[in-house]
Amino acid sequence: MGRKHPPLPDHHLWEDVARRVKPLSGVKKVAAAPGPPSPAAAARPAAAAPAAAAAPRRAPAAPPPLTGLDRRTEQRLTRGKADIESRIDLHGYGVELARVVLMDFLRTQQLAGSRLVLVITGKGASPFSRHTLHGRDHFHVPEREGRLRREVPLWLHEAEFRRHVTGFQPAHPRHGGGGAFYVRLRRLRGDRE
Repeated sequence: MGRKHPPLPDHHLWEDVARRVKPLSGVKKVAAAPGPPSPAAAARPAAAAPAAAAAPRRAPAAPPPLTGLDRRTEQRLTRGKADIESRIDLHGYGVELARVVLMDFLRTQQLAGSRLVLVITGKGASPFSRHTLHGRDHFHVPEREGRLRREVPLWLHEAEFRRHVTGFQPAHPRHGGGGAFYVRLRRLRGDRE
């Protein structure tokens, strides 16, 4: 037979302290381990739980993947025959500010109904930066890249950016070559082709 343990002598003090403590902002609340109910809690009638607490929360929908560009659009861009609707030049921005400015630009252009924009990053200060290939693929050689040129493709793969972007590729030399990217924006729901 198991012995019954007597209640902890200071349990009621701990419950009193726990009720008065304010949680830190930005810290997730951790569920407390169930303990013996306090005499005050046992005397109160059980209140009905709010309906919102009973329903499980849905996780936010995952952003759509980058689908890339269709073959026809890709060929037009590779030949430099792109109909660019807007452009942004990120020269002179630090990495953190450039990310914020780029996100704002993409949101604004998507709301305006733009489909193809040009993002100019610059090629970097390397003596090799002038000779870069354009088209579907490009070299990821560190000595040929400026910081923004290296970061922008990484940002465009992030979930926050994928909500606005379907695909991208390096620009034709007439639009900046390896120092710029064509970015295809998603249509907003309800827009027609």
